[in-house]
Amino acid sequence: MTDEIADTVLLDPQREQSLRSVGLVSYLLHTIVAVGAVLPGVQASVFLLLLAVILDLVKRDEAAGSWQASHFSWRLRSVMWAGGLYLLTSPLWLLLLVPGWIAWALISIWFLYRIVRGWTTMNAGRAIV
Repeated sequence: MTDEIADTVLLDPQREQSLRSVGLVSYLLHTIVAVGAVLPGVQASVFLLLLAVILDLVKRDEAAGSWQASHFSWRLRSVMWAGGLYLLTSPLWLLLLVPGWIAWALISIWFLYRIVRGWTTMNAGRAIV
């Protein structure tokens, strides 16, 4: 047993499953948005991302102390970093189209990577670091 697992709170199976379901829905919504951001011409609604963020914000206290708490933080940090990077690089769209497109494509690929990595780690029943 690793220290990371030893320090986590054990949840009852029903609550554990409920949090897994929330995580599944949230990762699915994040994935739809991330894939839409990477593929040209496919734009998912920002509404889906906001829905996922609100879901994570509302439910993350229920996961406090468990291995699943790391996934709530992971998803929220991923969105905050991607949003910040999109805002930071948005002037590139106004000045030069190609550098803006390249920057946003790289941010979108990074965001998709974060979501896939988090989802696979959650499915393995492990905390993400």
